[in-house]
Amino acid sequence: MTTRLQPGDTAPDFTLPSDTGETVTLSDLRGTSVIVYFYPAAMTPGCTKQACDFSDSLDRLQSEGYTVVGISPDKPEKLATFRENDGLSITLLSDPEKEVLTAWGAFGEKKLYGKVVQGVIRSTFVVDPEGAITYAAYNVKATGHVAKLRRDLALD
Repeated sequence: MTTRLQPGDTAPDFTLPSDTGETVTLSDLRGTSVIVYFYPAAMTPGCTKQACDFSDSLDRLQSEGYTVVGISPDKPEKLATFRENDGLSITLLSDPEKEVLTAWGAFGEKKLYGKVVQGVIRSTFVVDPEGAITYAAYNVKATGHVAKLRRDLALD
């Protein structure tokens, strides 16, 4: 069974490459709230919808003090194509070894079309300015999730 993070847990630190060739370290973002979301694969219908929803909400989220990073096992080159194709404005990070996905409980057993498989568990977290998790949601739906998150964060 995959370990699941809960509000109050310290967010596992990470350093990952982005679609732009930069590296992003979570602890470097201390002092701001960070929305970290994990998704299975760039350029698939659900993941595209979710990334576009986050991009469409980015100005509002940033005005409320949130930084948004999306993490998938895709290589940076694929993420760059994803950004370009869909005009994404959020930060996309690459975790092809799935070490960060696993540390956050976002990789493991899940049901897919009635079968149990190993894969990315679509998940979203909010990390406070001190590095603690204040919101943890696993098995989220791609469609409508950003709107629900904004309601849960009292932004709407």
